[in-house]
Amino acid sequence: MESSQVLRIAVVGAGLIGVRHMALVRANADTTLAALIDPSPHAAALAQAEEVPYFRTLADYLAAARGTARPDGVILATPNALHVADALACLQAGIATLIEKPLADTLVDARRLLQAAASSPVALLVGHHRRHSHTLQQVRQTLESGALGKIVSLSGSALFFKPDSYFNAAPWRRQAGGGPVLINLIHEIDSLRFLLGDIVQVQALTSNAVRQFEVEDSAVINLRFASGALASFSLSDTAAAPRSWEQTSQENPDYPAYPQQDCYFISGTRGSIAVPTLRMWRYAQAASWWTPFVCTQLALQQNDPMAQQLVHFCAVVRGQERPLVTVVDAARSLAATLAVIDAARTGSTIQPEQLP
Repeated sequence: MESSQVLRIAVVGAGLIGVRHMALVRANADTTLAALIDPSPHAAALAQAEEVPYFRTLADYLAAARGTARPDGVILATPNALHVADALACLQAGIATLIEKPLADTLVDARRLLQAAASSPVALLVGHHRRHSHTLQQVRQTLESGALGKIVSLSGSALFFKPDSYFNAAPWRRQAGGGPVLINLIHEIDSLRFLLGDIVQVQALTSNAVRQFEVEDSAVINLRFASGALASFSLSDTAAAPRSWEQTSQENPDYPAYPQQDCYFISGTRGSIAVPTLRMWRYAQAASWWTPFVCTQLALQQNDPMAQQLVHFCAVVRGQERPLVTVVDAARSLAATLAVIDAARTGSTIQPEQLP
């Protein structure tokens, strides 16, 4: 494939994230929107407004998309329970695919896709878009440099308030698989794995006391990493608070920004760093609580991770790069996230299932 070729990208799903993907495809000079696939009347009207072909189902689109109408890539922005079936259909059609997170809503389905992907040359990229964040990459580089010593703890939060309209627009978000653990915490779990490595033990409590939906609206989680580091995390989509990645990182203009707030605080044996403000405290002399810290501010290098993810997806489609977030890696983040649900349900310490 020519590196200068404009890539035809189809988007499946016209919800909040699907519309965002559509806008990014439109804004990228290397991509054009090939089609919109979604059964809702809203999607049909949106496709008409965007002047792109419209299909109710992915099966209908793949049956029709042949020859010059064939897409170079597909972005799956469908409800969680549909990700694996749709990804398998794209694999069968031989089309490179970006799968929104979570990879699946069960490990049984995740293993089905793992098995199929292992025997297919078709590239699959999973949409844990924060790994494309310059800020998160800079934090990882700082940790790997040893500047903070051995990492011992992380405290984190994802505290925000979703209005009623969010749930009215997509009633599946009130049901199993649609709560903030699978929709939001999985981003945090993947980010923490990106920074600190694999998670080996999970403890959790959840509550639905505010909305009283079938799914949780709040959770507190304890994590142990293979390195020995520990983390505590607070999650709620009914908390009037400005401490989430979306509200602090300034990476998504759809959210109001609170640039003085942090959502992670990472501590090592020689220093600590607040994220995403990148304020850092280190000892210049022997480490001791009687020794003053030297406080510094790392330079912020903000970007739009979802836009960068699309750039990367184009390189993956062209065969120029390997997927930054593979199906295997995403399945491990899913296993750790599902362990949170099991830990809360059983009141036990859970070891995430081991995946290849």
